[in-house]
Amino acid sequence: MKQTRKIYLDNAATTPVHAEVVKVMQACLADIFGNPSSIHSFGREAKEVMEKARDSVASLLGSRNEEIVFTSGGTESDNSAIKGVAFANKDKGNHIITSTVEHHAVIETCRFLETQGFKITYLPVDGSGLVDPGSVKKAVTDKTVLISIMHANNEIGTIEPVEEIGRIAREKGIYFHTDAVQTAGHIPINLKELPVDLLSVSAHKLYGPKGIGALYIRKGVKMAAFIHGGEQERNRRAGTENIPGIAGFGKAAEIAKKEMQTEMKRQAALRDKMISGILKKIEKTRLNGHPTRRLPNNVSMSIEYVEGESILLNLDLAGIAASSGSACSSGSLEPSHVLLAAGIPPEVARCSIRFTLGRYTTDGEIEQVLQILPGIIMKLRKMSPLFKDSH
Repeated sequence: MKQTRKIYLDNAATTPVHAEVVKVMQACLADIFGNPSSIHSFGREAKEVMEKARDSVASLLGSRNEEIVFTSGGTESDNSAIKGVAFANKDKGNHIITSTVEHHAVIETCRFLETQGFKITYLPVDGSGLVDPGSVKKAVTDKTVLISIMHANNEIGTIEPVEEIGRIAREKGIYFHTDAVQTAGHIPINLKELPVDLLSVSAHKLYGPKGIGALYIRKGVKMAAFIHGGEQERNRRAGTENIPGIAGFGKAAEIAKKEMQTEMKRQAALRDKMISGILKKIEKTRLNGHPTRRLPNNVSMSIEYVEGESILLNLDLAGIAASSGSACSSGSLEPSHVLLAAGIPPEVARCSIRFTLGRYTTDGEIEQVLQILPGIIMKLRKMSPLFKDSH
C-alpha cells in the first residue's frame, strides 16, 4: 500500500514544536535580546519573560516558582540531581538506590559515581517493568542518601509507583528523585501532594524546543551547584539563560496543562485500538510493559522472529516513523536493557518496536499502520529461518 503522507509515531523520542511555541520563540529572538542579569530595561524585559515561563512550568507541576531551575534538558537535570545530592551529602553516606530500567542519563550517572566511591543498588523489576516499593524499603541502609526511580519508562510506558516509593523515602529521611521526562505534560503531576524532592523535565517531549529543560528542587534540599560561575538560577546553574528556549518551554507547559485531560483520553483510546489491532492481526506478538499502568501514548510490542531494526526500516520506507526501544539507543544492535531487565529473552527483546502517539496522531493514521504493518511482518518472516523452523 502506497503512503502519500508521512506518519510520525515516535513522540517519546521527540515531539514537533507547537506553532504557538514557535511564535513565542520568534518574538524573543527578534526583540528580547537583553541579558536577564542586567538591571536596565532590556535586561528587565528578558527577566520578566523568564519568570513568566518559570510560573508556567511550576503551574504544570504544582510546585512553587522558586523551586524550578532551568537546565539544557532531561539529561542535564538527571545528572545534576544525582551528582548534586551525592556530592553535597557525602558526610551522611555514599549509597544510592535506583532501578535496572532507568534512562541511560540516570544509569550512566550512577556508574560514574561508582568510580567516585559511591555504592549503587540497581533494583530489579517484574515482567511488566514495575519496581516493587518493598524492594526499595529493603535496600535502604544507614548510608543511603538518594533514591532515584523514574516516573514512567520511556521504552515500555510502565508508570512506576512513585508515590509509595516517595513515602518510603520520606519516612527514612532520604532524598527522592524521579525522572519525569516522559510524564510531565502527559499525565497529572502535583508536587504539592507527590512526595518527591527532585524531578526532571524536558521541553522537547511536550511540544517545546530542544535544548531546554528543568529540574524541580524542593525547598531545603541540600545539593551542590551544577555549573560554577555567576549567580544565575539561585546559584545552582551559572551561565546566561537561554531566553527564547525558556519562553518556548513556558508556552509549551501552558498548552500541555490546558489540553492534558482531553489528550490523555484521546491518545489512550488510540493506543488501545493499536495494541488490540496488532495482537489480533499478527501472531506471536506480545505487549511489553504493564497492560493498564502505562502511559496513554505508548505501544511497545515484541514481534517474534523479526528484528526490530528490519521492521523500522520497512516502516520508514512506507512513510511511518517508529522506534526500537529508546531513541537514545536505537542505533545500537544490542537488545534493550529495559526489556532484558523485565525478563524478556534477548532473541525476543531484539524483536521489539515502539510506537508513541502524540497530539497530532489521528485515528486514520492508526488504521493505516494496522493495514501496513501485518504485510511488512509477513514479508520479513518469510525470510526468517527461525520462523520457518517454528512452523
